Parts: sequence; C-alpha cells; structure tokens
Amino acid sequence: MNFKKTIVSLIFLLTVSALAPVQAQQYQISLLTCDPGEEIYSSFGHSGIRVIELSTGRDVVYNYGTFDFGAPNFVLNFAGGRLDYYLSVSTFDRFIAEYDYFKRSVREQVLSLNEQQKLELIRFLETNYLPENRAYRYDFFFDNCATRVRDAVSTVLGDQLIWDDEVREPVDKTFRELIDEMVYYMTWSDLGIDLALGSRLDRDATPLEEQFLPKYVEGAFSRAMIQGDGPTRPLVEKNRTILNFEKTEGSFGAINPYWIFWVVAIIFTGITFFGFKKKKLFVGFDIAFFGILGIIGIVISLLWIGSEIQSTKYNWNILWAFPGHLILAFTLFKKTIKPWVLKYLLFALIMADAAVVFWILGWQSFHPSLIPLLLVLILRTNYLYYNIGKFKRVV
Repeated sequence: MNFKKTIVSLIFLLTVSALAPVQAQQYQISLLTCDPGEEIYSSFGHSGIRVIELSTGRDVVYNYGTFDFGAPNFVLNFAGGRLDYYLSVSTFDRFIAEYDYFKRSVREQVLSLNEQQKLELIRFLETNYLPENRAYRYDFFFDNCATRVRDAVSTVLGDQLIWDDEVREPVDKTFRELIDEMVYYMTWSDLGIDLALGSRLDRDATPLEEQFLPKYVEGAFSRAMIQGDGPTRPLVEKNRTILNFEKTEGSFGAINPYWIFWVVAIIFTGITFFGFKKKKLFVGFDIAFFGILGIIGIVISLLWIGSEIQSTKYNWNILWAFPGHLILAFTLFKKTIKPWVLKYLLFALIMADAAVVFWILGWQSFHPSLIPLLLVLILRTNYLYYNIGKFKRVV
C-alpha cells in the first residue's frame, strides 16, 4: 500500500515538473511602442508591455504612463515635480482602441525570453501593480513610462541583457535636442519647454539616457542581445506593426513665435528710431515689455527654487527674463525716476549680454525664436539708460 502511494506521488511530482515549463511557454511578452500624438502630453510617444496567456486568450497591457488629470492641484504638482504616475493594466483591445481612434501607429516587438524569464517578468509586473507599489514619482527624463518598461526587462534579465549600442548610428545629442526632435513643430510648446528647463539639459545624453523617449527604447531593444542561458540571441524575436497610419509632415502653423517676435522687434526698433528723432521716450511699450519679462522671470525662479524637478535648476533664461524687470515696469509709470533705475538698466544690459555669451559658449541653449527679443532688450535698455533723464517720457 505504501509502495503504491510512493509510485503515485512520484508520478504526480514528475507530471507537475513536466507541466511547469509547458505552462510557462504559454505566455508571449512584447514591447509596444506608440507613435506621438498631437497633444503636448502625448507628443513624445508611449511604451507598454503586452502579456498574452495563450492557453486562455487573456491579453493585457501593463501601462506605466497613467495619470489623473482630475487630481487635486494637478498643474502645481506637475510643475513642482510632485506628480505621481501609476502602473495600470487594461485589456489589449481597450488599449489599442485609443490609439486607433487618435490615428497613432503602434508597433510590437515580441521578446525572446525563456520560460523562467517570462514568469519572472510577469511576477515583477504583478508586484509593481500591487496597490502599495503601483504609484511612482514621475520624472520626465529619468523615470517615465519608457524607462520603467526598460528597467523592468533589465531588472529581470540582469547581466544577461546586453545593450549592443556600439552598432547604433552615432547620435551625440543633448537632452534638449532630443526633446526638439519631438516638439519642433509645436512651436509654442517647444518655447515653453525651453523656457522652463535649465542648463542641465545641454549635455549629451548617453545611449541609456536617450531611452527616456519611447522610440529610443524601441531602437535599443532591436539591438539588444540575451546571453548566458544558451546560445546568445537577440532580445527581440520578431516585429510586427499593429496599427499603421501615415505620418503627416509637421508645420509651424500660422501663429508662431518666430515671426511674431520679429514683428515685435521691428515695432520696437521703429519706436526707438522715432522717439530718438522726437526726443521722446515711449515708455508705455517698455512697461508692457519689461512687465512680461518680469512675470516670466518669476515663473523661472519658482521652478528653479520650488520645484523638485532637477532639470528646472540652473536655468539661465533668468539672465534676460529677470523678476526685477517687473519692478522696473512699475517704476516707469511714475513721474519721477529714482537714481537706482539707471543702475538697474545697466545691470539689465549686462545680464542680457551675458545671456548671449552663455548661448554662444554653449552653456545653455535658448529657443531660437528669442533672438529678436534679446535684441529688443539690449536696444531698449541702452536707449533708456542714455536718454531717460534727457528725453520726455510718454506713457
């Protein structure tokens, strides 16, 4: 009787051990890469992990790019670097329907993981999806939907994963240049990003750091290899296109900062020339100009000092958009000009010249549309400095 029980137990154990790899082989895991959308929050693309359980047909997508627009103080938390993103899980059909609706292409790279690696990756994702783990502090450059996907695969494979970056085409682009690739034609958004982000972005990104953008994760996965569990093999087993929409050529749009700022520069040049001929200072224009620059400077200062986002630090846009310009704007309203105004105008002129030097030396790259505004700033500070006590002021 004991002998029969032993035989039955052995058969049971052998059956379970034989079924384990079969069960693991029923999973297919893929990287999904989604093309950029037309809104600023979707303009950089998206990455997700697709898991198919072939035996049951269960087909889900793990999505690290979920956030809540309706969360309290959403804008302030986003600007302050205190916004949490979440790992969410949805069916593949529901996930893909959104991209189909917005006409955004989606590509799939099936990963050539072995049975154990698949199970470990699923376990890793499910652990991340626990209520106490699913939220994470979002960082656009170093901790986002794309880097989280990359890190999940990298954590599971460890030293077995080889990023074969030597075979890639040389990029040698700064973080700012990588952003510009995605939002170049969204001129106002591109300007806003360049105003908000500081000089730390003006260094070349390493191949690993480039992967904050989903398209670079896709490229890195296509080159990566797995070693140490048999013959070395590519990380990506096969590629397929799930949605394919024709990309439209971008355009600056009719109203963009490039021509608008040049119009502003022409107007101020004309005002300066006419005022010099008439020996008048049309300070009403200066009040508006310096007031706007001062407000921008306050925003830059708050992002520098009050935000947890490291990329908003050391922002040398503050050299030309200085908070003190707002005080100057209010002072120009008054009938009498205080002696300190001349000193401040000289200070503002030096700061504007320093901004040009910083730009030329590559310490920080400013948005190209700002060239005419810098010229206006230098022109008007010069003009006011030499003539504010001589010419009649007209508001």
